[in-house]
Parts: sequence; structure tokens; C-alpha cells
Amino acid sequence: MTGRKLSLLAGAGSAGLLIAALGFQAAGYAPCELCILQRWPHVAAVLIAGLVWLTGWVRAFAVLGMAAAGIAMGLAIYHSGVEIGWWPGPEHCSGGLGNIGAMSASDLMARIEAAPVVRCDEVSWRFLSLSMASWNAIFSGILAVIWGLAAIRGRKTV
Repeated sequence: MTGRKLSLLAGAGSAGLLIAALGFQAAGYAPCELCILQRWPHVAAVLIAGLVWLTGWVRAFAVLGMAAAGIAMGLAIYHSGVEIGWWPGPEHCSGGLGNIGAMSASDLMARIEAAPVVRCDEVSWRFLSLSMASWNAIFSGILAVIWGLAAIRGRKTV
């Protein structure tokens, strides 16, 4: 398979992950802040694949696509670790309130009321014992490999 086709395949893979995420959201699985953050590198990868399609320049764009997929994978691994309890997540979406002993009752109430509803450290859906973040990490890693192959095989094809 040519580098250009591999780039388009990887971009389509990111588009598929985005469509799946939006489908889960439409089905009532509200995303947490880390879930939404994981989507942005996939948006970038789709745009990069579009640039490959428009320009025919594969190598430089494929390296950027590989970086985007790698960032998505890293964010997904971080989120999976937060869900499993390997490390703490961001305080504002993992239940932490900071130093509550130093807060007044009104400040504490304001922080509680401003807290997001969807927590980053709770899994809302699993398949084969893996959360959506874990699946995103796996698929993003596969997409990073595909982008890497595209960079190796790529050349200007216009």
C-alpha cells in the first residue's frame, strides 16, 4: 500500500474514532474533560489526512499525523491510568477539592456547585474489561504505526 493510501486510512481511522465517540455521546454517555481532550489529536489527524489528499505530500504530513496519533495515545493512557487508580487525575474532574480545611463553607459550596458532573476517574462503559479510554489508546497506537508506515513509504505523488 502506498504512503498516500496509508495516510488516508489512518485519517479515516481517526474519523471513525471521532464518530464512535460522538455516537456514544448521543447514546447518553456524557464525556468527561479528559475524553474531550483525547478527541482533538484525532481532529488534527483527520485534517492532516485531508492535506495529504489535497497536496500529495505524504512524508512531512505523515510524521505530523503520527505525532497526533501518538498524542492521542498518550492522553488515552493517562486517562486509563486515572480510571484504574494508578495516578491521580486533574483535581477538578477526579473528585479532588484541594485543601478543603482552609476553605470557608461558602467557598466550599461554590467549588462543589462548579464541579463538573462527569468524573474523569469513573468508567461509564467497558468492553472486554477495557474502558473507552483504553480502547482509544490501543486504536491510537495502531493509527500511529500506520502513519509511521505512511511516512516510510511516502513521497510526493501528484
